Amino acid sequence: MSSVRHVMRWAPTLELAESSSTIVCHPGRLPLPSGALDLVVLHHILEVVDCPHQLLQEAARVTAGDGRLIILGWSPVSAGGLARCWPGGRRTMPGIGHWRSARRMRDWLSFVEFEIERLDYCGFHLPGLTPHNALLETLGRRHNLPWGDCWIIQARSRSRLACRQPQRPLFGTALGASGLGASRVDTSSRALESQNSRVRSSTESSSGTGRSRKARLR
Repeated sequence: MSSVRHVMRWAPTLELAESSSTIVCHPGRLPLPSGALDLVVLHHILEVVDCPHQLLQEAARVTAGDGRLIILGWSPVSAGGLARCWPGGRRTMPGIGHWRSARRMRDWLSFVEFEIERLDYCGFHLPGLTPHNALLETLGRRHNLPWGDCWIIQARSRSRLACRQPQRPLFGTALGASGLGASRVDTSSRALESQNSRVRSSTESSSGTGRSRKARLR
């Protein structure tokens, strides 16, 4: 379904390169011009690299102004995150590395002038069991509950998100929790509208008073 036809992959060494189009370089120094890619996908890489901030900054740099940045990461607030607390849970995949919440990634993205457009969770299961429960997965995805093993962030530059609303409200918005990328009403717009209403009311009141005075003079 993607309109992107030319796909490039990244690898840290030549031995791990999958094709001739694979870029082999340091993850924080991509040999690409700024805004060269329409879609950049970071698939569970921020957990294991030594320079996650630099990698995210580089990914944002090569993403086009109207492009999208997709990030997949493991959620520490999940059944899989609890399993990492068991002995040896951090020494095997996928428990190794640093797991970060979607809220933390929102803060990281703000430093590179990106905002979350959509946030989804997946991989729902009970502690100690593998994520193969179709019922839990269906309910979790339908209500976008923040307890899945994995979160998927779709981000765009702030200039692109300034004139449009996200497509899907996030879990907890209606209950008063802070939603990442949830629909927000600009308070400055409300204040301006209220001020304009007061000015119109004052103008109409002054006009009515002037007409009354003219009537009395006649």
